[in-house]
Amino acid sequence: MNEYIPQADKEFILKELKRYETPISALIPSLFCIQKRHGWVPAEAVKELSLLSDLPESRINEVLNFYTMFNKKPVGQLHVQVCCNVSCAMNGGRELAKHICETYKVGFEQVSPCGTVTVSPVECLGACDKAPMMQVGQAYYEDLTNESALEVLEKLAFEKAKVSAHV
Repeated sequence: MNEYIPQADKEFILKELKRYETPISALIPSLFCIQKRHGWVPAEAVKELSLLSDLPESRINEVLNFYTMFNKKPVGQLHVQVCCNVSCAMNGGRELAKHICETYKVGFEQVSPCGTVTVSPVECLGACDKAPMMQVGQAYYEDLTNESALEVLEKLAFEKAKVSAHV
């Protein structure tokens, strides 16, 4: 049987379960732990988490599907989330998202052929005064143009490739 939650992650999750009064309260940190390991949250990991937490898979999936911060399918090495809400949309956010897709020859929510990029249009990321903006991983990039966004992505891809070459 393939184990989707390795022992170190199980220990973290069990610690989180003990930390809160109810198991449901430990779901978000547990799902983040799983996503950090895989880059997304596989259905098999949800099954394992259900056994660990004694919560039904349906309850875990409610939380998983409610929050857009969790990836329900594999994403590229760079998960590019472009804000397409009102302020960003009025300042070119939607066009920026499309431009990145065209440049990397990928549709929304797909992994680019090179495996580097997934572009997701998202709702407000809370940087309306710096529109348009995108989030890559945990970092925000603001006041973007098509050119500056691609420069950021090229730099991040280069850094990832450099790290991978040294591992």
